[in-house]
Amino acid sequence: MTTYLAEVFGGVLFLLTLPVLLELAILTLASRLPRRSLLSSSVDHPIQLAVIIPAHNEEILIASCIESLRISAFGTKTRIIAVAHNCSDRTAKRAAEAGAEVIVYDNPEAQGKGSALAFGFAYVSSQGVDASLVVDADSTVSTNLVTVVRDAIASGADVVQCRYEMESSSKRPTTRLTALAFRGFNVIRPIGRSRLGLSAGIQGNGFAVRQALLGEGSYNSHSVVEDLEFHIRLVLAGHRVQFLEDARVCSALPASTSGETTQRARWEGGRANAARTFLPLLLNQLVRGRLRSFEPILDLASLPIGYVVPLLFIAATLPLTSLRIFSLLGLVILVAHVLTAARSGTDFAADVRILARAPIYILWKFTMLPSLARNSHASAAWVRTERAPAAELAEAVSTTQTVSTTNMEHVLSITSSLEIS
Repeated sequence: MTTYLAEVFGGVLFLLTLPVLLELAILTLASRLPRRSLLSSSVDHPIQLAVIIPAHNEEILIASCIESLRISAFGTKTRIIAVAHNCSDRTAKRAAEAGAEVIVYDNPEAQGKGSALAFGFAYVSSQGVDASLVVDADSTVSTNLVTVVRDAIASGADVVQCRYEMESSSKRPTTRLTALAFRGFNVIRPIGRSRLGLSAGIQGNGFAVRQALLGEGSYNSHSVVEDLEFHIRLVLAGHRVQFLEDARVCSALPASTSGETTQRARWEGGRANAARTFLPLLLNQLVRGRLRSFEPILDLASLPIGYVVPLLFIAATLPLTSLRIFSLLGLVILVAHVLTAARSGTDFAADVRILARAPIYILWKFTMLPSLARNSHASAAWVRTERAPAAELAEAVSTTQTVSTTNMEHVLSITSSLEIS
């Protein structure tokens, strides 16, 4: 390879990997800073909180989710509302038996979690509730979660995100490594943002929003990564999400390889589409002096770590000293980030041992590229993640911790005229 071609190729590799390395270096280091003091409520504020559980064919796990929420909400003014969305199983029946209010929303044209959330938020807004907490039907929550969320809202927070982790009983190396990567993405990065006073992000599960904020502009996020879309809209509107690292929500990773591949491809393909849509808007805000747009820009422009590692190794083979130094520093940053994520878990030694299987994980990631490309289009359809048999799901979750309507379309019409500006 000629020097000129090496410089061109090296420049491309540098530009592809720089955003995620900056993002990880800043946030991993920031996660080690002292915790910022948060507002605290010293009086009993009469906060009316509703927990919304969007559920599509979740009869297997929704009862355990509701049970954990009822324990967490004990003694508080909290309503637990399950949105049975286009279900063909006994989700609504199981939710009602577990003690939740149930809203049945059947509309084949309204696919995806975003539609269920918009419906749930619109319903709750008509009930005089102060704030809504979203918890996925396949999750369990810590016993303090509802209290911590209520206190944060009572103290003035408009939007909060609880610590969200995914665990699995599977022994497949890809699944174990996915759980570790997920912890870095959903725990270490939000903690770093929180320490810097930045918006922590919305992770789709375990987030709460004040109804007054939804009144400014309804939940209008319907892509395959509706959580990321909603957060960017909040950032563009000048809002900051507060991270509640002491409250925890946990769900199980798919136990099958196909289910895990579908889920990862949906996330990463959806993020690629969101980058195309929102990066120009965020860059425009940065140019206009809104410096807090810088970190969301880095986040959107960041490649997944599984793709960055081989790119850095390729860069290290090019006959360019500066690029080799950059590659070495990049690998150091990645190792520091992964070890920090491992330290935040419950079994540091096991997490470190599983890193020996990282090459398998990286190869698996590359097999996902065709599916990722399909999910990167704006028109990509929402596909439900394949579930494991009931016994396996119950085991995975155990390692971590009726109101019916037939015509609610008029409620949803409330949201169509509202938009976060």
